[in-house]
Amino acid sequence: MAVFLSILSSSFLLLLLVASSSSPSASACERCVNQGKAAYSSSLSQLPAGGAGGGGSCGYGTMAMELNGGFLAAGGPRQHRGGLGCGRCFQMRCRNAKVCSNAGVRVVLTDFHRSNRTDFLLGGPAFVALAKPGMAHRLKKLAALPVEYRRIPCDYKDKNLSILVEEQSKRPNNLAIKFLYQGGQTDILAVDVAQVGSSDWRFMSRVYGPIWSIDRAPNGPLQFRAVVTGGYDGKWVWADREVLPANWRPGQVYDTGARIADVARESCLDCATLDWK
Repeated sequence: MAVFLSILSSSFLLLLLVASSSSPSASACERCVNQGKAAYSSSLSQLPAGGAGGGGSCGYGTMAMELNGGFLAAGGPRQHRGGLGCGRCFQMRCRNAKVCSNAGVRVVLTDFHRSNRTDFLLGGPAFVALAKPGMAHRLKKLAALPVEYRRIPCDYKDKNLSILVEEQSKRPNNLAIKFLYQGGQTDILAVDVAQVGSSDWRFMSRVYGPIWSIDRAPNGPLQFRAVVTGGYDGKWVWADREVLPANWRPGQVYDTGARIADVARESCLDCATLDWK
């Protein structure tokens, strides 16, 4: 099992706070309950940009169906955030007490939708789960359902943070990776890669959402480190041993052996009155 260690320098923290203060997430407490609207998609294949089950703008492809038992959502600009929101998890319930269950549903964001009328587009299983028993047919007739939602940790059971080597990667130097099972309440803002045992860290570029790439990856077994944020705080986390072997292969998933837990809790006065019951 890889051990993830962490450091936090004062200079980095200053830069991080400046960046966070100008981002959309800094203006709202994501762990508090927010209100918005959700719409129904009759099947996952009808979600925009190829569908969460058939590709999706987050690039999970058919693997999206494995992330949360098929309970998936496409998010609007505020939730999707240009791809940074890919893989985030939300607890959601509708505010129509006549037809909706109070328990709500947990969804993972795997796609983007451009409608300015709704915050989320839900696949069939997730939308139906919002309803009281026997009320799903009535729920589907509503064009835009008023909902309340909050960001929560993802529940991936026994899954650790994993790395999928993208098919376009070519050994030894052209490497593109996708992070899987990140945790839901943390964001990865930067990624570096180095040969195991080396201090020559090389930065990777975000392609989109959870996908990062580099065209000058080191040879040999590789280790990674990342800047991880949660709320207004952040830190470096890294694996102290091999994550990708020297003979890494495109299309393969590699287990880092670790999980990225919450870095910090946001301090938000609204949470005192909008707590999820």
